[in-house]
Amino acid sequence: MESKVIESKARPRGRFPHFKRAGDFIFVSGTSSRLPDNTFVGVEVDEMGTTRLDVRAQTRAVIENIRDILASAGAELSDLVEINTFLVNMNDFGGYNEVYGEFFSYDGPVRTTVAVHQLPHPHLLIEMKAVAYKPISK
Repeated sequence: MESKVIESKARPRGRFPHFKRAGDFIFVSGTSSRLPDNTFVGVEVDEMGTTRLDVRAQTRAVIENIRDILASAGAELSDLVEINTFLVNMNDFGGYNEVYGEFFSYDGPVRTTVAVHQLPHPHLLIEMKAVAYKPISK
C-alpha cells in the first residue's frame, strides 16, 4: 500500500496522508478549500471583520484539490467511484450542487451529502472525501 502527503498541497491537520492506495483503489482523505499557506478559498473578511463565505468557490476549490491529489496518484476525476460530502449548512446544498454539476454528470461517482455540526475551521462550509478506482499498470 502507498500513502502520500503532497508537499504542494495544504499539510493535513493531523498525522494522516492526502491519499492511500490499496490495490486498484485510491482513498482520498477529507479535503477542504484550504491552501498551502493556511488561507481558504471562498473566504473574504473586510476591514470591519465581517466574514463572507462562498460555498460555490469552496466547492470548486475542494474538487480541484481532489483532482490534484488524484493526479499525484496517477488518476483523475473520471476515475472517482464515490464522493462523500459534508456541509455545515444544508442551505448551501444548491450552490454546492450547482458547482458539483460542472465537474460530474450522472455517469460520475456515487455521492452522499450530509450535514455536520462543524468542520475543523469556522471558515469551512464544505469538506469532501473520495474513492477512485485506477488499476495499477503492469
